Amino acid sequence: MALKPKEEIGMEVHQLDQFFRVEEGAGEAVLDGVRTVVSAGFAVLVPAETNHNIINTGSVPLKLYTLYAPPNHRDGVVHHTRAEAEADNEHFDGKTTE
Repeated sequence: MALKPKEEIGMEVHQLDQFFRVEEGAGEAVLDGVRTVVSAGFAVLVPAETNHNIINTGSVPLKLYTLYAPPNHRDGVVHHTRAEAEADNEHFDGKTTE
C-alpha cells in the first residue's frame, strides 16, 4: 500500500490482529489514541478490537504492507490507491495459493 503525502488510512477497527511494516517514507501510527512516529523498517502490531490509523506525515509516499491473522483479503489482491481499495469488496474467500 502507498499513502500519498498527508493521506491516511482512516480510523478503523477489526475483529482480527493486524501487522503493518513500513518500507519507505515516514508517518504516524495511531492506536487507541496513542501516536507513534514510524519510518522505514518499523513494524506496527495492531491487536484485534484496537482503533487504529496510519498517517503519512512526510513529503513522499509512505509505502507499507499489512498482514491479517486470520486472513482478511482475497489472495493476490493489490490496490494501487486508497480509492481502489475502498471500491473493492476484497474480503477473504477461503482460497489460498502456495
